[in-house]
Amino acid sequence: MKLVYFAWVRERVGKAEETLTPPPEVVTVADLTRWLAGRGEEYAYAFENPGIVRAAIDRVHAKPETPIAGAGEIAFFPPMTGG
Repeated sequence: MKLVYFAWVRERVGKAEETLTPPPEVVTVADLTRWLAGRGEEYAYAFENPGIVRAAIDRVHAKPETPIAGAGEIAFFPPMTGG
């Protein structure tokens, strides 16, 4: 699946996007963020507080408990404010 990173999540991970295949036990957005955090120092830094990082699956906002099966793209981004 394609993972896309925005704003400071991108800066901390060190790349804008990548294609990865998570292991079978990674079934939700929360599982994915935990798995990513274990992939290295830069990911651990990006996902050190998973409660504030937001996700979207195929451009639709997703909660931590949302299943990722069948996702074509998952984006991670910091909270945003409107104005």
